[in-house]
Amino acid sequence: MTVLDASADVEKIASMVDFVFCAVDMKKEEIRALEETYAKAESPVMSNNSAHRGTPDVPMIIPEINSDHAEVIAAQKKRLGTKRGFISVKSNCSLQSYVPAVHPLMDLGVTKILACTYQAISGAGKTFETFPDILDNVIPYIGGEEEKSEQEPLKIWGHVENGQIVNAASPSITAQCLRVPVSDGHTAAVFVSFEKKIEMEEIIRRWESFRGAPQELNLPSAPKQFLHYFREDNRPQAKLDRNLENGMAVSIGRLRPDTQYDIKFVCLSHNTLRGAAGGAVLMAELLCAKGYITPKN
Repeated sequence: MTVLDASADVEKIASMVDFVFCAVDMKKEEIRALEETYAKAESPVMSNNSAHRGTPDVPMIIPEINSDHAEVIAAQKKRLGTKRGFISVKSNCSLQSYVPAVHPLMDLGVTKILACTYQAISGAGKTFETFPDILDNVIPYIGGEEEKSEQEPLKIWGHVENGQIVNAASPSITAQCLRVPVSDGHTAAVFVSFEKKIEMEEIIRRWESFRGAPQELNLPSAPKQFLHYFREDNRPQAKLDRNLENGMAVSIGRLRPDTQYDIKFVCLSHNTLRGAAGGAVLMAELLCAKGYITPKN
């Protein structure tokens, strides 16, 4: 594999590697064209970009949640005219803290979600040295994040039909995304309503027992336990918990009833590991294990 570069010689790179990772700073139409060029050159593309997240035959995979969406790749290959080349994308890092926590509860009829995310500066490619405005400050706007946080989960919870991913019709999701003075780790305050009543201990049991395809397949980058629940009132904390299971786990705490929604809780994920590079690696491992990425002969 290699990391895809906007200036790379496509044919040369495609002939040398089994697949590529793509993370580039370009206009969306340029990214779409670049990724499709590599796919058409028969190199599977693992994308960290948002350009193809809305493309109906491009799976947007959180490996523990919707590994079955990989089946849409066959239709994408047919559209692109490829034998082994395709594109698979990661979701936005802002929703990877709370969507995994909601997912084990979806069969209870989740109707509404309110998520307020408090996002680390590394999500903007910044450090405290390069982003002095964040010191002693909170910035209540991150361009495009709220739209992604509200729309992308519906694709993740959708289903494959006639060679496309059909978005889920529910739940209704609203989000606020803030930039906070934290180096790494996105925190989310989450409020959820259900069709059915559920006991708090049953929710915790579901979180602690949840396993997805990466755990079943024992993939190299997969956390042994994907969701960790902390019973302490002051956890999870970014400084203490973001590196849990090599930064690939999701931490949850402060589950309690809410007066407007049914429940509320707090989540944390490492935005550059689970939310970015590590998530892309785990997605590639999953697609290798399922036979979608194969060595070139």
